[in-house]
Amino acid sequence: MESHKAHRDSQHLTFPCTSCGECCKHITHIEALSDFDMGNGICKFLDMHTNQCLIYETRPEICKIDTMYENYFRATYTKKRFYTLNANACNLMQEKANIHSQYRVHIQ
Repeated sequence: MESHKAHRDSQHLTFPCTSCGECCKHITHIEALSDFDMGNGICKFLDMHTNQCLIYETRPEICKIDTMYENYFRATYTKKRFYTLNANACNLMQEKANIHSQYRVHIQ
């Protein structure tokens, strides 16, 4: 019974992005985003003053963690595990960029 509850609860997770913008500054080796790269690894649709995506509502699928999970990784990972892997990547990029720890992503 408890494992069923844990599974059900994990399906209601949403990725807790902290809008630091760091993932949008490291797109050089992402083929699906090659047309978005300004030539320096930064997405041309990232507002550098606000760290907000200028095309958020129509951004590519690869920029949507929930969509990527549902369409490509659901059979491989639990949602919580997929989020944890993404959170670890986010936090590593933030640490390397010396972004304040208040922006770290935590998965409950």
